[in-house]
Amino acid sequence: MRAAAFTDLTGPDGVGIVDRPDPEPERGDAVVDVEACSINRHDLWILEGDSAMVDADDLPFVSGLDVAGTVREVAPDVTDVEPGDRVVLCPNETCGSCRFCREGPENMCENFSLYHGGLAERARVTADRLVALPDGVEATTAAALPTAYVTAYRMLRRADLAAGDRVFVPGATGGVGVAAVQLCDALGIETVGTSRSADKLDRVREVGLDRGVESADIAEIEAAIDEPVDAVVNHLGGEYSKLGQSVLRRGGTMVVCGRTAGGTSEFDVADLFLAHKRIVGSTMGTQPDLKRLVELVADDAFEPVIDDTYPLAETGAAFAAMQERESVGKLVVVS
Repeated sequence: MRAAAFTDLTGPDGVGIVDRPDPEPERGDAVVDVEACSINRHDLWILEGDSAMVDADDLPFVSGLDVAGTVREVAPDVTDVEPGDRVVLCPNETCGSCRFCREGPENMCENFSLYHGGLAERARVTADRLVALPDGVEATTAAALPTAYVTAYRMLRRADLAAGDRVFVPGATGGVGVAAVQLCDALGIETVGTSRSADKLDRVREVGLDRGVESADIAEIEAAIDEPVDAVVNHLGGEYSKLGQSVLRRGGTMVVCGRTAGGTSEFDVADLFLAHKRIVGSTMGTQPDLKRLVELVADDAFEPVIDDTYPLAETGAAFAAMQERESVGKLVVVS
């Protein structure tokens, strides 16, 4: 089979198409014919050499978390899925024995990791991590959900939001940003989002953004948000964390899931405790979260935003597009 492997950790030019043996299922496994696999900033960090989990000794490395397709083969002990089933993968990898695996939520597992291997024609996965796709939910649509939309959904839950609340989404045109806007719109939550691009903000307004701020200047953005928000969905980190804290209302919550704008942030400690604000971290979500999102898509509550699709042979071009930051929503590699 063909796979789009990282052969050098040098950015998009480091992606090459390689031949690999067809995977065979081991105990508890299924092999999926991959029809679609979206890419994420997580994959790009690996490709750029900015991840501690992969180094030159691991090359060639096949990334890809968000797998959707059709079950091709299962191990003899697998009974929950069978060949021909249409599925999407929950990419969580957990130990199954720690306190958080026992009591939940599973994304707080002490040994939490993520699946890699979806940027290929076929993928061997843990069978009980597969979620069935209802009729009408296409593989390309489903592949957009597991990382960006599950992450955003869990962040909104951690912020304990309700209809009528107001949320600030810096970087509202990226994968998690667009997902947060769409989910807020479905829940009746008002959103304020930012982007450097007026055109990109217009595209996000079409899927539910209530107010856009066209700027990357922290002072300008802060001045434009003239009313405190109930929560901040922060997938950027860096200087946007202090900005997020400053626009939070008394008792509000900022949820942080990423570091695209920087791996360290400053906070106003006095404001944090005197105004009873909360800053919480969040990674991914749970398999039930993914199941719920699949149900919402099937019920037409929202449709994931897909900016473009690329054939497997052009996976490098997909990462180049992500690196250029011109896309809105998800980029999906299709087979």
